[in-house]
Amino acid sequence: MTDSDGDEQDFTTGSGAPAVANRTLEQALGLQIRHLRRQLDLTVAHLATAAGISTGMLSKIENGQISPSLSTVQALAGALNVPITALFASFDEKRDCSYVKAGQGVVIERRGTKVGHQYQLLGHALGGDIVCEPYLITLREEAAPYTAFQHGGAEFIYMLAGEIEYRHADRLYALKPGDALLFDSGAAHGPERLTGLPATYLSVIIYPRERE
Repeated sequence: MTDSDGDEQDFTTGSGAPAVANRTLEQALGLQIRHLRRQLDLTVAHLATAAGISTGMLSKIENGQISPSLSTVQALAGALNVPITALFASFDEKRDCSYVKAGQGVVIERRGTKVGHQYQLLGHALGGDIVCEPYLITLREEAAPYTAFQHGGAEFIYMLAGEIEYRHADRLYALKPGDALLFDSGAAHGPERLTGLPATYLSVIIYPRERE
């Protein structure tokens, strides 16, 4: 896109995240066929023979270089033992979005040693390789310290109100409104000193989804 002076405008976010490629139908079909073939531990030659096509044609199909006929697609689906629709799954996949209105997040009340810790789940991921769990955490006046949280992935904390000292492994961080903390959540962590209650902070936990 260009501005009024004719100069190119860059609307990237500055993130280092990889760009999402807009695949053609042929590319999406080819990638899905290759994925399914590898899941079955089949070589290109084995699948081509089972589908009654040449290895050269299958190679071109997997690389998105040609548009196969419907009969070829049907033969490949049969050889892979999947419905034809499964071959187009990656092209039709939906992009996930979760919307939660103010005050309508799922509230989780902590008990036992974590009494006074209230978690409000602000969204959820329906699919994809990464799970993202955003929580609004409130530590009320009766809250007790708890530093034994430990789980896979990474966690990001952004302090909104109040003051706490947050433990991560062998270090302690004083958090006030506006402070942020990003850490490997495989180490033991949690609020150790509750210096200004009630306190509220945003906690976002990110980890890879386990596949069956």
